[in-house]
Amino acid sequence: MQPVNMLQAKSSLSRLVDDIEQGREREIVIARNGRPAARLLPIAEGSAGPRIGAAKGHFEVPDDIDAHNDEVARLFLGQAAAP
Repeated sequence: MQPVNMLQAKSSLSRLVDDIEQGREREIVIARNGRPAARLLPIAEGSAGPRIGAAKGHFEVPDDIDAHNDEVARLFLGQAAAP
């Protein structure tokens, strides 16, 4: 796509964002006075990785959570399952 001038970008921002969201455009360059000034890009989808500690403080896990399930307790400790 050719660069979009600033005035055109202002008047058609919704359409430009829609083009990015729908995948019709991978990147839109916005120009000021004929010179590239900014790029409109989609936000990368997908996880940035595990969110360790994201729920900290939101609930409490009882100390005896695995007291009644020996197999799960062994798996958490990395031990082989009982025969």
